[in-house]
Amino acid sequence: MRWVCILFPQLALDAVLRQSAEPDAPLALLSGTPQRRVIQAVNGAARELGLRPGQSLSAAQALTKGFASAEYDPAEIEHWQQFLAAWAYSFSSQVSVHYPRTLLFEIESSLDLFGPWPLLQARLQAELTALGFRHRIVVAPNPAAARVLANAYEALAVPDQDTLRRTLGPLPIERLGLPPEQATALSRMGLRTFEQLHQLPRQSLARRFDGALLKQLDTLLGERPLGLAFYQPPDRFDLRIELNFDVLSHQALLFPLRRLTADLAAFLCGRDSGVQRFALHLEHAEGADTLIAVGLLSAERDPAMLFELARGRLEQIQVPAPVRNLRLVAEDLPLFVPQHRELFDERPQQNLPWEQLRERLRARLGDDAVQGLGHRADHRPELSWLPSSTPAPCPANPGLRRPGWLFIEPQALHEGSVRVLMGPERIESGWWDGADVRRDYYLIETSAGQQGWAYRRVGEPGPLLLQGWFA
Repeated sequence: MRWVCILFPQLALDAVLRQSAEPDAPLALLSGTPQRRVIQAVNGAARELGLRPGQSLSAAQALTKGFASAEYDPAEIEHWQQFLAAWAYSFSSQVSVHYPRTLLFEIESSLDLFGPWPLLQARLQAELTALGFRHRIVVAPNPAAARVLANAYEALAVPDQDTLRRTLGPLPIERLGLPPEQATALSRMGLRTFEQLHQLPRQSLARRFDGALLKQLDTLLGERPLGLAFYQPPDRFDLRIELNFDVLSHQALLFPLRRLTADLAAFLCGRDSGVQRFALHLEHAEGADTLIAVGLLSAERDPAMLFELARGRLEQIQVPAPVRNLRLVAEDLPLFVPQHRELFDERPQQNLPWEQLRERLRARLGDDAVQGLGHRADHRPELSWLPSSTPAPCPANPGLRRPGWLFIEPQALHEGSVRVLMGPERIESGWWDGADVRRDYYLIETSAGQQGWAYRRVGEPGPLLLQGWFA
């Protein structure tokens, strides 16, 4: 088996930066008591200003005032690790968050689907970069070794057990995942690398140290399995972005909205589902939230499409009060069935697929402005079709031809201008609801070759009445 370890060295910082419209601006994460605020993490721009982790806020402000700050929240680290696990679930069913700020997942059984490891690695890196998370990726024969090697290597792939032993050999004692007191004791004994430690007699190590040392060595070499609890995706998506300032314009909400819909799409891909309904909550400083419901006719998960739909709904409302937070909640997550595509798509590049165009029109014009056709069991043609927001396929009627285009009102025909191809077919129905009809229908053809459906009322003289055209 081969295990991927993805280490996120600055997960808390990336979680804040990816929600900012200016991720390159100086930023510091703060922790500590109100009396003594301490910098926990800084980005590159803040480091250039002289800010460092462990520095007090007062000392940092004495150096410069040109940086933004945010709260360092350990709970947020757990939240985003779970989010990334949902993303990784699309590549493997065995995903673990056993180590903090790290993902572990088995990919041996996934390579047949995603291609050889170099291609899969490039895809993982591209998607994580698009999501806004810095990372290091290592592949090894067991998860413990992959995690330890991620401390020292980037984009390393260890194919087999022999290569693993050689790769672990020069690794410093401090990076083997041992308890700090054991690493310090081994260093004082003159041991510097894994190879030196591995060559010592096991009996001597067992007498000097507790069983955790030998257990860790065996786990790194794959001789003892690492017990992992595997991730299970939740049945709902709930994500909030704190804006940190009051927002009144729709334009200022578009960046966080795009991030929320992109995260929703990544979550849906991980659990192989789509979304049919979700809700945007505009959270205000005072008063109840403004709720914006977004409904789709079919399950979708394309991030650009979800953003356009949410944007269309958002732009239809008047924001009643300043917005402090933007939240997206999705609970209706049915199985996603991709649309059938031709191998050589002849659709012009600038044209939208029908499904996306339909949903965009509904978002812009309203749910009632775009309707489909539903079928009702009635022999009267004008009553057998009706507008429907959830159109259902028409049941098959072998041997019967019905036009796809019906007129609102029938139109009189000059019989000399048409030719009767088939008929009559009599329809008598509706005596029970007061709209009784008795008609003889004919399949007719015009001089231009267009075929239509016309009728004459039984027992009544007069011209044929054209009710619809065939495609």
